[in-house]
Order: sequence, then structure tokens, then C-alpha cells
Amino acid sequence: MKPRASRSLGALRRLTALGDWLAYAEKLYVREAVALGQVATNAHDEALYLLLRTLGLPLASDVTVLQRRITAAERPRLEEVLRKRVLERVPAAYLMHEAWLGEHRFYVDERVIIPRSYFLEIIPQLGCGAGSPDPAAARAPRGSTGSVDPDLQLPQIKHVVDVCTGSGCLAILLAHQFPHARVDACDLSSAALEVARINVREHGLARRIRLWQSDVFDAVPPARYDVILSNPPYEPSALVDAQPPEFAAEPRLAHDGGRDGLAIIRKLLAQARSRLAPHGIVVIEVGGLRRAIDREFASLEPHWLPTHDGADCVVLFRAARLI
Repeated sequence: MKPRASRSLGALRRLTALGDWLAYAEKLYVREAVALGQVATNAHDEALYLLLRTLGLPLASDVTVLQRRITAAERPRLEEVLRKRVLERVPAAYLMHEAWLGEHRFYVDERVIIPRSYFLEIIPQLGCGAGSPDPAAARAPRGSTGSVDPDLQLPQIKHVVDVCTGSGCLAILLAHQFPHARVDACDLSSAALEVARINVREHGLARRIRLWQSDVFDAVPPARYDVILSNPPYEPSALVDAQPPEFAAEPRLAHDGGRDGLAIIRKLLAQARSRLAPHGIVVIEVGGLRRAIDREFASLEPHWLPTHDGADCVVLFRAARLI
């Protein structure tokens, strides 16, 4: 540990109120150039989350909680969690063994990428057409763009699959969204699937979600899907090599999309030809690959779905163009 950093943490022992700890933690985040984006996008929100969870306080605590006095017994616990997060650069989600997508909590550890996905916006918009098994899907989700893309309005959704499922979070969101649909989920990593099983069980979905260890569809039994959904590895290898420590702590397999980021996406689209129902769609989150997707897959007529923050990095392909 750097001497200056050690002295900075020592200063925490002189602080009395939770609000003082929060303000000092924010300064540490900035000074140590802590990378954000896995749990929160700003230092205030992530530091507050860590402090509240360490103390066992509800995340919805009002502002008066910041006046709460920190006891002598609590100080070492708070200091330790900040040391691991700020100085050792351990992701906050791994420290707390949890991540949230909307109202849903998921268990996470170093075997899986930390859940974060624009599919939290997209999944509630699926299946809005006539015959949808879930009429509630017609309601735009909180934080969405406020309108439903017509390409998401399918005549039916009876069978869906989450490719590169990781922690199983997106398969679980699909199962909650479509209570009568069959849900498959696959991942190449056996370690990730161990975590997915924990989450599937904790959400009471062990009878509805089938997990497969597979490189895309290689080991998944033949089936026709109404929706193939994926948040695959899409970062070019060179970018993965240069990741901040927090992101490098996640499994490389979950990030590395090969030389140009498209390796898994190419395989997924090639195999989707024999896996889609005639009305089906493939929906993929692709990060910063929009230009590369438009260039390489122009003949498939990629359709980009709007997101609340304007990133618009989720692409949709229709079965009619793939088959």
C-alpha cells in the first residue's frame, strides 16, 4: 500500500458521522482515479451504496441517515471495505456479492461479469403485439424512451434464449417478463453457470430456465426461438488488455470479442439462421461496435433500438433477413 494512501485511510478514524465518511470516500475515489460503471456511474452513489450495505442499512435510507454516528465497532469494517475498493480496486459488486438490475437482485462473484445491461430497458418492450403472452409488456419501462419499437412487437413469445448468460440475469428477466415462455440460457464458462444456477434457484425459476454449457449454440439441443437475446463478449482484445483494474477483475472470457470484437457475434448470427422461428428476432448488445456492425452485416439490415441515454448500442436482426 502506498504510504500516502495508508495515511488517507487513517484519517477516516477521526470522522464521526456517516455523511463525513461519504464525503471523504468521494475524495478518495477521485484522487485514486477509481473506475466506475459496474455498480454506479458516479463516486457519490457507489460510495454511499458501499457504506450503507456494509452497515446493513437499507439502500432507500433518507438523507437523515447521513447524520448517523459511526460506532467504534463499525469503523474497522468501513475502513476495510474502502481499502479494498479504492486501493486494491476490487469491484463493489464483488465486495457485496450482489448486483441489481432494476428491482431484481443477483448474486455475483469473480466467476461472472457484473450485471449491467441496456436489456433492462429493452426486455419490458418485447412481445407487445397481438397474441403476446404478457399484455403488461405493452407498458414502457421506467427510464425507457417512452415508446415501443414496432420491431419488438412479436405475434407470440413462447420460447426464448439468452446466449452468453453469465450470472443468468437476463434469462431471469426474460422468465419474469414472460411467465408462460420456455427459457434457455447458455454460456461457455462452467464457472459462470455455477453462479447462474445460484441465481435461477434464488429467483424460484429452476423449473423454467434450462442452463447449457455451450459455445454459442454448439451444445444446445435443436430448437426454434421467438427471441434470441445476447450480451456477448464484444470488446476488441487490445481494449481488454488496457482495461482498468476493476474491469480486468472480471472474467476476460466475458469481455474479449477477439481482434475486432465481432468473433462471438459472427458465430451467433451464423447459427441463428437455424434457430429462429419465422417471425423471430435476434437482439444483441454490442457496445461501441455500431459502425462495424453496419459495415459487415449491412445485408442483414441491422436495426438499432433507442435507449434512454442515447447510446443506442442494441441491434436487432429479423429472421426474414437471416434465414
